[in-house]
Amino acid sequence: MTEIARNMLFEPGAPLRGTVQVPGDKSISHRSLMLSALSVGESRVSGLLEGEDVLATAAAMRALGAQIHRSDDGVWHVHGVGVGSLVQPETALDMGNSGTSTRLLMGLLASHDLTATFVGDASLSKRPMGRVTTPLGLMGAEFMTSPGGRLPLTMRGLVPAVPIEYRLPVASAQVKSAILLAGLNTPGITRVIEPVPTRDHSERMLRGFGAQLTVETQADGTRIISLTGEAELKPQTLVVPGDPSSAAFPVVAALITPGSDVTVTNVGMNPTRTGLFRLLRAMGADLTIINEREVGGEPVADLVARHSALTGIDVPPDIAPSMIDEFPVFFVAAAHASGTTRTSGLDELRVKESDRLALMAQGLARIGASVEEKEDGLIIAGRGGDPLSGSNGTPTIAAELDHRIAMSFAVAGLATRGGLIIDDMSPVATSFPGFTAMLDRLRDAAA
Repeated sequence: MTEIARNMLFEPGAPLRGTVQVPGDKSISHRSLMLSALSVGESRVSGLLEGEDVLATAAAMRALGAQIHRSDDGVWHVHGVGVGSLVQPETALDMGNSGTSTRLLMGLLASHDLTATFVGDASLSKRPMGRVTTPLGLMGAEFMTSPGGRLPLTMRGLVPAVPIEYRLPVASAQVKSAILLAGLNTPGITRVIEPVPTRDHSERMLRGFGAQLTVETQADGTRIISLTGEAELKPQTLVVPGDPSSAAFPVVAALITPGSDVTVTNVGMNPTRTGLFRLLRAMGADLTIINEREVGGEPVADLVARHSALTGIDVPPDIAPSMIDEFPVFFVAAAHASGTTRTSGLDELRVKESDRLALMAQGLARIGASVEEKEDGLIIAGRGGDPLSGSNGTPTIAAELDHRIAMSFAVAGLATRGGLIIDDMSPVATSFPGFTAMLDRLRDAAA
C-alpha cells in the first residue's frame, strides 16, 4: 500500500500471514458507555473500541453528566449518574459520523426532562431518522428535524414518558434499542415486537446491568421483548470482544488472496452477528472457528481463514440482519467466487452511511466484476478466482465517506491485477483505527 496524497493505493503483493486482533465491538462499546452512564457508581470497560464513533458517544455522555476517563492501562472508567438523572447539555451533541450513537441517544433522552440538539458530519446528516423519531414520538418525545427527518435535529424528552408496544416495521437493532433505552425511565412495561431477530447486545447488556427484561420467542421466530421501566442499573466490569464486522475484512482478505493464512483472535461470535461467517463457509471457505469461549456474557472465538476456492450462492433474505454491515465485503468475496451469487432483501443498505448497494455495484464494475444492481440487492457473476482488473489503468474508487466501502475495496485491491486507489481512507478511523497498518503487518509476516 502506497499513500498518494489523500488517496491510498491497494495492490497485489505478498500473501497475508499471521495473527491479528481487531478493535473492540462497536455495538457493545456504544452500549457499555451508555448503560454505565445510567448506573450509580463506577463501571470499568476493557477492550473498548477507541474509534471516532465510540469517542463521540463518550463525549456525549460526558456532556449529559457522566464522568468518563481512560487510564493508562487502557481501561475506561465511567462514573454514572443513574437512570433519570442525566443533565441538560450546554451545547449541541456532535455525533460525527455515528448513526448508532445518534439513534440510541435519542432513545435514551426521550424519557428525560431535557432538550438536546444533535448534529453530525455531512454523511450522517443525510441519513433519515424517522424510523426512530416515530416510536419515540409515541412515547411523548417531541422532535424538530431538518427536511426529510434528518440532522440537525432538536428533541425534547417527556417525563413521565408513555410506555408503548411497538412492532418493528423493518428489522433494526438501532430502533429496537432506542425504544428499550427510552423505556428505562418510563413507568410500566415497554414492549418491542421483532418479527425478524436482530443483534441482541442491548437485551444481554440491559439484563447484565440489572434491568428487568424478558424475551419471548414465538413459534414463527417473532421475538417479544418486554422491559419494566424506572429501572435501577448497577455498575459493571465489562470486557468488549473483537468486532465481527471488523474481523470480516482480514477474513475475506485471506480467503481471496493466494497463499494467505490468517488468524483473527477474540472475535465476538454472538449468533445475531455471524451471518457472514456462515455464508462464507457455505461458499466453501476454509474458515475454522477455534477456542470458543464466553467473555462478559458474549460468545467469543478465534477465526482461522485460509485462501479458498469459493462458489457462488443464493443468499436467503432472512440472514440480512445478522450481517447487514458485512455485505459490502461479502460482495467482494462473491466477485471472486465461481458461479453467481444472488442477494435480495437488502433495502437497508441504501440508507446506511451511503447507498452501499449502488457504491459497491459501481466500484466492483470499475475493477472488472460482472454486477447487476437490483432495487434490494446485487447479482454478481464471480470470476472463479481470477484477479479483478480495471479496463483503464488503476481505477479510483469513490468511498463517499463510508468506512465500510473504503475497507471493502481496500481488501478487493489485494486481489486485483493492477491495484486500485481509494479516494479517501480517513473515514476508516470511525470504526477500525490501524486498519492499513494491520494489512501491512500481515504482508510483512509473509515476507
